[in-house]
This record gives sequence, structure tokens and C-alpha cells, in this order.
Amino acid sequence: MISAAFNLLRSGANLFKAATPIGFKAIKYFVDSTFRDPVTPVPGSVLYCDLWVAIEHSGIYVDDGKISNIIVDGIAESTVSYSDAADFTSKSTLGRKIYVSCNKYGAVGHSSVAHGADLHIGERAFYGLVFKNCHQFSAKCVNYADQVLQDSSLIEKGFSAITSLVPIETWEPTLAELKNTARKQLGATKWRLWDWDNSLAKNPVTEPDWPTQEQYFQHLPLNEKSIELIRSELNELQDYQSELEDENIPQHITNKLTSLNSTLTQISDKYEEVKEFLAKCPGANFSYTDIINSQDDFTVLARLLHDNQRIKDLAHKMGRIYISEEKKKATKIPEASKNEVHGTHRSNDLMRMLPSELVNLEDETLEVLFYARLLEHNLLTYELQGVTYINGEEQQTSQKRTGPVVACLDTSGSMAGAPLLKAKASLLAIANILKQEQRSLHVLLFGSNGELKEFSMNEVNNSSGLLSFLQQSFGGGTDFETPLKRALEIIKNDEDFIKADILMISDGDCILSTEFIGSLDTEKNLLDCSIYSVLCDGKRVEDNFSDEIILL
Repeated sequence: MISAAFNLLRSGANLFKAATPIGFKAIKYFVDSTFRDPVTPVPGSVLYCDLWVAIEHSGIYVDDGKISNIIVDGIAESTVSYSDAADFTSKSTLGRKIYVSCNKYGAVGHSSVAHGADLHIGERAFYGLVFKNCHQFSAKCVNYADQVLQDSSLIEKGFSAITSLVPIETWEPTLAELKNTARKQLGATKWRLWDWDNSLAKNPVTEPDWPTQEQYFQHLPLNEKSIELIRSELNELQDYQSELEDENIPQHITNKLTSLNSTLTQISDKYEEVKEFLAKCPGANFSYTDIINSQDDFTVLARLLHDNQRIKDLAHKMGRIYISEEKKKATKIPEASKNEVHGTHRSNDLMRMLPSELVNLEDETLEVLFYARLLEHNLLTYELQGVTYINGEEQQTSQKRTGPVVACLDTSGSMAGAPLLKAKASLLAIANILKQEQRSLHVLLFGSNGELKEFSMNEVNNSSGLLSFLQQSFGGGTDFETPLKRALEIIKNDEDFIKADILMISDGDCILSTEFIGSLDTEKNLLDCSIYSVLCDGKRVEDNFSDEIILL
């Protein structure tokens, strides 16, 4: 989740530089600092601060301004230490704000939670995203709230090891799970700001640009990673709206939150509708905005894209520029590898650890032994051995087709309906292949005599631009001469399209004059180019200009 958020926000940050592209967190902080009263934590309160995007740091408020929290001070090592509010927020890039566990009356905590967090001070332990992190430490301390602690010696025995695991349902503990634990054990139904440095009144927060925030999500490329982020934001937003239901928040703010909720929900729902189509266009980076601006039936497009082997074969035929690639021929030179279980040995390889080693994690006393063995490379693990073969020195030369394509798409009235949808699916499939192979594509939409529109795919005009371009059509008669003449001009005059081939996608309902066919053949010979025709209505028509015809 964290890596996904990093990648998405890096890729989308340039879309809307006017607004800080951090989504719901910016909105939440504005509402919390402007319309909700700040609180002061009590002993045993859970605290967290936003470090960046999908990363937070948490701890337990002990008393007198002291926060018990995990501090990473080595490679995969950490110490439980006291921090003040300034230290606790020192690594945040989103501002020095701290959220406190609350109910409708104010901050909530528990003396047992504070006492337990205090007793952990000074303990060192293994630290990692899978086994240990700050949220697990905080959740462990919160779970002390349901324990009856009477004898000091028993307390210290019960709190002897920070390294005991908190039961979790996922491999990546999140702040949401810590909040659920705080809700169950402390009754923390709300999270409000602690104005620890008295900065809220002195530095009022500027209201975020709500429309731009919504547009940011609408323009994210729709894929599994982005939808995971969007749904995470939506869940957090919905929880936040429930939290504010009994508070006096201005109506115009609740309306804006509702609007954002609606936008994120629509994006999530639309992804479910078109995810099969998106899967057939890897790397196209279509956004929600691209999809809703298209009037096409994406269910049909997905089916057509699935059954397009002939189109894939055609894409690899077109274009006549080759580059040579040298490859080393594999030889039978043995080399040690790790692809077969050969026995057991001692190491720190958690991926190949024997199940028997996990038994120690079920006991708080023995768990320390497990981490000692881990750090000493003394866990009992499977030993893998085997033999592979490295490449020899013999060179092989192969050729890769890199030639560009000029595609002519018929949008006349006879193409309306299923033929045009087939044509679009074919062109999208070819565009995707050419993009992956870094080959140029120039698209001509044509209708009757003189009707022509052009689109050239490059870094600016990408697959999303092509999808938008294909929403246009002429709807009148059919004239092949206009697009074929223009295609030959592009091949002749544009250096990027030297050695290009021509792709004609239509229903074949057009007759060329004998005179034009003669000049066309002459130009084809001079330019050394071929014309491939794709017929979208499933019937063969008379064609005396194409080098190859494919029926769909």
C-alpha cells in the first residue's frame, strides 16, 4: 500500500501542481484545525502524526509531555524511548500536527496503557514492517487497558517483552488497525488535534482547492494500485464523515465532503465496470476522466480486444525498419544456484525458515530467543542448492521490427455501430503494441471527400489522447483517396515515418478509380511501403490496392 501510494503520487503530482497532491489528509487537517476544538492528551492516549501520504508514526502519551514510542536507531533495530511533541513530529513532511484518541467529550486514555508504555522505555528490539512497527507497539500498549494490574512485579513480568506480536489480519499493519484497537479498548470514536505548540490560532490553515483535489483522483491512471489508494481514501473519508455526524460542522463543508465521497465512489464503481477493458490495454494509463468522456461500450471493446490475435500478428508485420540485436547463446556451463531443497542449515533467511522456529513466537519469554537467533543468523532454515547454466560467448544476431505505421480509420455513416466499435478495438490494440515497442503511430480519421482529422501518438499525445480522438466521426459518405494521399505524404515528408506502412480500417465500401490506383501503385513502389486493410463488417469486398486483407 505504501509503495503504491508513493508511485501514484509521484506519477500524478505533475497533473495539478497548484494543489498539494496528498488527497484527503489535506482536507481533513483543514476541517480539524478550523472547525473542531483542539484537545490535550491524557495519560494512556494514543497519538499519531502524518509523516507523508500513506505513512504515519504513532505512540502513547505517558504524562508531563512525554510520549513513549519506537525510535529506529539501527539497521532493523529500534529502541523504545521518550519523545516530546517536537521530536515526535520531527520527521513529518506534512506539518507538525498530532492527532489524539478522543470520544465526544474529549481525549481518552487509560492509566494501564500509560504505565505499560512507560515500562517499555529502554527496550531494544528487531524492527520491520512485517514483524514490528510503531503501530503494533502502540496497539500492544492499548491492549493493556483490559488487564487488571495490581502487583508491580507482575506488571513488569507482563510487560517484559515488546517483541510479542499483536494479532493482525494483514502482513502490513496500518494505522486503521491501531484505531480499531483504540476504539475497542478506549472508546476512541474520534481523533482530534493537539495544539501542542499553540500554532493553530497563529497560523490558520488555508482551505484546500476542493475541485482540484477531486480532479486529481479523476485523472489518476486507473489500475490496481491507483484503485487501492482511492478506495483507501474513500474508506478513511467515510469513517471521518461518521465521526463528524454529531458535531457542529458548517453545512457547506459537509456538502463538500459528500461531493468528494461521491467522486471517489464513482471512480471505484467505474473501475469495476471497465477493469476487463483496462487489463487488455496494459500501459495505456486511461483515467476515470478518459473513460467517462468516451461513449463506447467498454464491455464489448474488452471482448473484441480479447479476440484479436490476427490484429496482433498484423501489428508485427507492419513497418520495415529493423535494428540488429546481439544475444549470447546459452551454453552448458554449470553455476551454483538455489532452486532445490538440499537439507537444512542455520541462517537468517525468513522466507525459508522451518515452521518449528515459529513456535517461539507464541510465547513472550521464548520470543526473545527467536529474535536473538534471527540476528545471529542461527535460525533453522531450508538449504537450497542446484545447478543452472550461464551464457556462453557465442553471439547470435536477431532483428527487431521498429517501423512506424500510418493508420486510416473510416468513420463514414456505413461504419456506425458494430463495425466502428470493431475498428476502434483493432486500432487500440495496435496502438498498445506499437507503444510497447516504441514505434510511431499516426492516425487519420476520414469520411467523404476532403474530410480528414489527424492524431500523432507521442509522449504528449498518448493512449488517453487517442481514446478521446476516436470519439470523433464524420458519419457521411466514404472516400479512400483523401486518407491514402495524406498517408503517402506523411511517409514521404516526415522523417519519423520513413519506411512506414499504411493500415486501412474500414468496411470496404468504396471504389477507387483506375487512374488513382495507377498513381497509388507508383507511389507505393517509390516509397517501398505496403497497405494492409482490415475489414470490420465480416465480408470480402473487391480490393485492388491492398497488399493484404484481414476480415474481422
